[in-house]
Amino acid sequence: MFRQAVTLSGSLPEPGTGLLLNLIFCWHFHQPDYRDADGRYQLPWTYLHALKDYADMAAHLEAAPNLRCVVNFVPTLLEQLDDYDTQFATGVLRDPLLADLIEPDLAALDLDARRHLVEQCFKLNHPTMLEPFPAYRRLYTLWKTVEESGAAGLAYLSGQYLADLVTWYHLAWSGETVRRARPDLLALMARGEGFTLVERRAVFDLYGEVISGLLPRYRFLAERGQIELSSTPHSHPLLPLLLDFKAAHEVRPDLPLPACPAYPEGEARAVAHIEAAVASHEAHFGKPPAGFWPAEGAVSEAAIHLFSRAGLAWAASGEGVLRHSLVKAGRDLEYKPSWITMPYRLPGSDTVLYFRDDHLSDLIGFEYKGWHGSDAVRHLLHSLDELRRQAPGPNPVVSIIMDGENAWEYYPYNGFYFLHDLFAELSEHVSIRPTTFSEYLELHPESPRELPHLAAGSWVYGDFTTWIGDPAKNRAWDWLCAAKHAYDAAVEMVPEDEAETAEALLKSCESSDWFWWFGDYNPADAVASFDRVYRQKLKRLYQTLRIPAPRYLDTPLCRGGGAADAGGVMRRGNA
Repeated sequence: MFRQAVTLSGSLPEPGTGLLLNLIFCWHFHQPDYRDADGRYQLPWTYLHALKDYADMAAHLEAAPNLRCVVNFVPTLLEQLDDYDTQFATGVLRDPLLADLIEPDLAALDLDARRHLVEQCFKLNHPTMLEPFPAYRRLYTLWKTVEESGAAGLAYLSGQYLADLVTWYHLAWSGETVRRARPDLLALMARGEGFTLVERRAVFDLYGEVISGLLPRYRFLAERGQIELSSTPHSHPLLPLLLDFKAAHEVRPDLPLPACPAYPEGEARAVAHIEAAVASHEAHFGKPPAGFWPAEGAVSEAAIHLFSRAGLAWAASGEGVLRHSLVKAGRDLEYKPSWITMPYRLPGSDTVLYFRDDHLSDLIGFEYKGWHGSDAVRHLLHSLDELRRQAPGPNPVVSIIMDGENAWEYYPYNGFYFLHDLFAELSEHVSIRPTTFSEYLELHPESPRELPHLAAGSWVYGDFTTWIGDPAKNRAWDWLCAAKHAYDAAVEMVPEDEAETAEALLKSCESSDWFWWFGDYNPADAVASFDRVYRQKLKRLYQTLRIPAPRYLDTPLCRGGGAADAGGVMRRGNA
């Protein structure tokens, strides 16, 4: 059904001749729910990535109608985009940074608000998003000059300085395609300073248009048959760990586990996230998803059987999971093309499994950012062509699955030239055929091979050590287990509307994102932000259940202080 509306150009070999490599890009769009219990945003990353990365990807796909791919939207992201659309439309703003963009009297901000605004407006990748702009650099230089003066330095900054700063931050977070389509934005960037309230309101209105149009653009791309839209269990939970903490021992048998032996009623919670995801996806895009990219590619046999029961045609995970699974099956892994270029199926399951090629995905995620765009495209196409020549079987398929938002800020021009050239080249390529997970199965239903056993793990290292095993992570799980026990004991005794609020809070607390950040190897400011939001959500869950929140929720789990690659927002597939 996805194939009919798009006519591929170029002279392609017929599938099954051994001359064609099927290529599946899956761009994963996800932001955790940054709202506190009152609906106020603690971090602005959802709308900033929407303006920069989700808008740019839509434009690149619109410009390359023969480029097939999968775009994965997590339901919590969809719901936040809906909320931002409402904020722009009504002017009732629950994001402090967005409110500051159109604040008439920035000079009146108190010292705490000034510090928060200034520090936020320099949180970006400086080499590609600040240093190319002399006026923005001058704002940073002035801040570093007065910062050492503390409160006096903050008070010294004028209202016009703050207006220019908050405007530049938003201009820097504008997608390259957004800028190129709007001469008024380019004119502001060229002038560089003295931004008026009228101009700031115009920028605000433009961004409202961008965000309100995002989901309709992706829905149109899907309806015309160019892309497949997929989903993730609702709040991005690690289903294998909800189902069984001991799943972490399949690959790391010595890994310390939480004190709580199991997450209470974990299977019911996993099913709730699956069902909520399907409902949210259908509400936004008009049809249920055919498949899932599970949160962090986290899978286990029990999780896959839940997907199969839910009617999902496919799911995807990481190369490390496949490696561990094949080793358990006694397979020789020396010749990678013999096992990475095909989908698999577990006995007794109707859900087909695809696995990410870590090397190819990490080239885009980490390596090509420092390359000239055309050189990176040539290198990737050459790597794909080599894989095509080496792959056995008539219908090889390779999956490049990656974060669709965080990589691009490390590329010049937000990856504009790399993505533009890559999509253009692939649209015309004679031996590499971009496709989707569902279309490949429709064309080649015989391709999946039986996988005797699936080793539980994720796309990161093929295990769960990013989310469990560290003392802080395990303590966070124990706090969540305690909150779940409280929920089970009290939820039926509160009014229906409060029970619904408690269910939503519980879903949010079950997200994998909090556990990703806990640990001293991540940057301190990021750890502090996620730690604070997690504890706030747990506290409000107890309050909603009319139970006193434990006092330990007043104490941070950990402090951070490390220097993780890409600021901790991305990881490589292999250790």
